[in-house]
Amino acid sequence: MNAWRGAIATITLIASLTACVSPPSVDPVDLPAGEWRLDPGHTSVTWRIRHLGLSWYTARFDRADASLSFDPANPQAAELTATVEAASISTGDPDFDETLRGGSWFDTETYPQILFVSERIEVTSDTTGRVFGTLTLKGVSRPAVLETEFYGGLFNPLEGRQTLGFAADLAIDRTEFGIGRLPGNFIGDEVTLRIEAEFLQE
Repeated sequence: MNAWRGAIATITLIASLTACVSPPSVDPVDLPAGEWRLDPGHTSVTWRIRHLGLSWYTARFDRADASLSFDPANPQAAELTATVEAASISTGDPDFDETLRGGSWFDTETYPQILFVSERIEVTSDTTGRVFGTLTLKGVSRPAVLETEFYGGLFNPLEGRQTLGFAADLAIDRTEFGIGRLPGNFIGDEVTLRIEAEFLQE
């Protein structure tokens, strides 16, 4: 009997939460301006690179943080600072992860963080834009562009706060940052990153 009561309570809770969640909105009228912080539990940073021209080798970084100043009514004025812990690189092969943390690759002991700081925003549609900024990786700083998509925002009943969702794509030339010594016919020079991120209002 207790098991049934527990199941019914769980179903009731899920139903009530579902009823409270409306679809995300991209309308500035529905979304507040303010300061936002990355929700790491609902964020992923994956990267991929060509391997011998045969496949896209795909892996990820497991730890990231970011702060965002964002007004949906004035998106071109947004300011973003994002960091990734380089040592959180994860390929599914622990031995290879240690190799990538080494000096000829990411040298994570010397350069523990990957940093992106925005400088200006170019709005390309109601839900897309380009974030121009500086990427600092392995002690080298280069201009970089995040191609972004705004998924919208809503009140998140699980967190009790407003939440925004974004995706971003970033392409870099690893040779400009001294990442790896293998020639381009072994692994590609271009690395592409895909970021899926939720931000909680502070």
